[in-house]
Amino acid sequence: MNIDDFNLLSKLIKDRSGLTLTKDKAYLLESRLLPVARKWNLKSLDELVMRLRTRSEAGLVRDVVEAMTTNESFFFRDIKPFDQFKQVVLPYLLQSRAQTRTIKIWSAACSSGQEPYTLAMMLKEERQKLIGWNIDILATDLSTEILAKAQAGLYSQFEVQRGLPIQLLVKYFKQAGDRWQIDSSIREMVRYRPFNLLDDLAGLGQFDVIFCRNVLIYFDQPTKQMVLERMAKQLASDGFLYLGGAETVVGITDKFQPMVNHRGIYHHGNATAAAKVAGL
Repeated sequence: MNIDDFNLLSKLIKDRSGLTLTKDKAYLLESRLLPVARKWNLKSLDELVMRLRTRSEAGLVRDVVEAMTTNESFFFRDIKPFDQFKQVVLPYLLQSRAQTRTIKIWSAACSSGQEPYTLAMMLKEERQKLIGWNIDILATDLSTEILAKAQAGLYSQFEVQRGLPIQLLVKYFKQAGDRWQIDSSIREMVRYRPFNLLDDLAGLGQFDVIFCRNVLIYFDQPTKQMVLERMAKQLASDGFLYLGGAETVVGITDKFQPMVNHRGIYHHGNATAAAKVAGL
């Protein structure tokens, strides 16, 4: 791939998704975009680039961008964040939201749904504590194709074996041919909608917890800062932000601070918010 074609594709992908591609990732463009070229009856990547240069086709642009997004996810990924949610965050929210009896959670860049469904199953397991509560889980992703899979709740044997405890597989899944489908009672706990993290977040509403794990690693520094500062506006003053193990707010924004003794969880950087969560 020549440098002009690489620059065109990398700029398009960054502008539309925030994903930053370095020149050593050119092989990813070739491997992921050749199927897109075939889908559009184009003979090569060169023809695909030429089509992008000469025509403005929203469907083709969407397919190119979605092909480059990373859809790696599995149930109870890295386990500790979910243990923290059950042992630390949920008890705090049950106490602090006792008057409204409402908990709002956003799973950003949710991919094929394992993260929001993990949260839904965990909350289902705590249902005796949540009688009379309104639990709202919003899950979003840039890719409409991956969201369709998430909404269907159908997973391969490999996907359900990867992180999902056997007792929850037996309890909340039924075999459907060579795949497993999660129970409708769990699917109905999650609202899915397409959403680009580069867009204005105000329309999503306010949240008590935001999961945005293993997403920011693909963004450059200014984009990380923009997304985090927009999220700060949508998170309750004593809310919780989850990032991936390789991600941090340090050196990026002062809108969030790491929670002491709880790696991977962040709270608002203002003194009032810090005081509210200091007892955790």
